[in-house]
Amino acid sequence: MSEPMMNPALKHLEWPFFEPRHRELAAHLDAWCAEFLHSGHGADVDAECISLVRALGQGGWLRHAVAGTALGGAAEVIDTRAICLLRETLARYNGLADFAFAMQGLGSGAISLAGTPEQRERYLPAVARGEKLAAFALSEPQAGSDVAALQCSARLDGDSYVLNGEKTWISNGGIADFYVVFARTGEALGSRGISAFIVDAGTPGFEIAERIEVIAPHPLARLKFSDCRIPASQRIGAPAEGFKIAMRTLDVFRTSVAAAALGFARRGLQEGLAQAKSRAMFGAHLADLPLAQAKLAEMACTVDSSALLVYRAAWQRDQGQTVTREAAMAKLMATEGAQQVIDAALQLHGGRGVRSGEIVESLYREIRALRIYEGASEVQQLIIGRDLLK
Repeated sequence: MSEPMMNPALKHLEWPFFEPRHRELAAHLDAWCAEFLHSGHGADVDAECISLVRALGQGGWLRHAVAGTALGGAAEVIDTRAICLLRETLARYNGLADFAFAMQGLGSGAISLAGTPEQRERYLPAVARGEKLAAFALSEPQAGSDVAALQCSARLDGDSYVLNGEKTWISNGGIADFYVVFARTGEALGSRGISAFIVDAGTPGFEIAERIEVIAPHPLARLKFSDCRIPASQRIGAPAEGFKIAMRTLDVFRTSVAAAALGFARRGLQEGLAQAKSRAMFGAHLADLPLAQAKLAEMACTVDSSALLVYRAAWQRDQGQTVTREAAMAKLMATEGAQQVIDAALQLHGGRGVRSGEIVESLYREIRALRIYEGASEVQQLIIGRDLLK
């Protein structure tokens, strides 16, 4: 297969963090995105998200979100650098495509990491092909960053578990084919009494209680469980291992959130540069003004510094190293930095920047949630501080 011409946005692939296979992967995805993706999406976000999952599966990209070659995965373990490159590239082209990819990985990650052979065989090949949509159901109305406070319960009753409670802010809620649900099984207090379960859509006692609309339209929902009975064989891992499984899953994908933010920032810088070069102002162009040049310089420095943190963390994790601090640094700096870059790009567009349908307006809405989900910026600061004080 011939290698596509390198997009200037991929110049960082020359850094020593990457192997030839990563460079080839990113270049081919970039070419695929240029052909198949556009920057916006239609009014029916559910339908478009489902369509994107199918397309990503058919294109072979979802293989990288699943572990196990016999199950359709690209490798035996998930390659952090690969999923980061995939998310960065997808986000640069289309935020909903990045969302669709990420949720397949996050939603099935617990099964990749701790599922039984039967669970892995039942769900993972279909996830990799884009035939089943996955969801990760951890957050609750009173348990977001404080996972140990969750109250959704799962009571063992013979050879079944009976679930009661709610989950909220669940991505792919309402369109997923199955949900990995974390519930309190009561073996101990706090985080030590939580287990993980797979709940298929349509299971009696499980309902979509509310669809949640947000500033960047994505499928989100509040889930409700009312005496929802599932076989004990749907538990992932041993009883009371749910918190560890959730944290291991988030550990795999947290750095990729930073990578998605990096992709949004790169697109913001790209749009800002194009606007500065083309916008006539005071008998010249915006790009000729020192203030604009200084702003563009700040944006470029932020993008490159974020990229270095993202791919340091990804590389270290792929070497088998613990990356608690490095992943937190990457997520904190990349998401906060992307917000600044995109805000600056919008400012360079003037009034046009806040017009609905403009790329920078869409980026402005897309980036905001990344500073909150999978650990808000303030939580990342706590993680970094505590790690420094050890």
